Amino acid sequence: MSDTRLTVTLDGGGIDDARAIVRALEGVFGAPDGRPADEGATVHTATFDAADARHTPDASSAPAPGGALSAPVTVTVQGTPQAVEAASETLSRAFTARNEGAASGDQERERQLLLVP
Repeated sequence: MSDTRLTVTLDGGGIDDARAIVRALEGVFGAPDGRPADEGATVHTATFDAADARHTPDASSAPAPGGALSAPVTVTVQGTPQAVEAASETLSRAFTARNEGAASGDQERERQLLLVP
């Protein structure tokens, strides 16, 4: 994985849930390499260029645009520590989120969140 990429893996929910989650992240990271499109997929992946990440407002700011989810979605974000933190904060403002764990390496971090309707 490039050191300037943020990879987001979505497991659960439907295509509309995956699209809502990606839309919430676009405000910080810009457009991903592709949007979830396969209605029959059970896992969706989007990759963002984290080098272009915009300033993330603090937790007291208005919620990021997200939307209502139809089902719980497990989201795994992987990238630089700064990108993972920005993505986690953004998703926690946009949806009801529960931290399911994290792992750190020398240059990158991974965090798993459970987003619930």
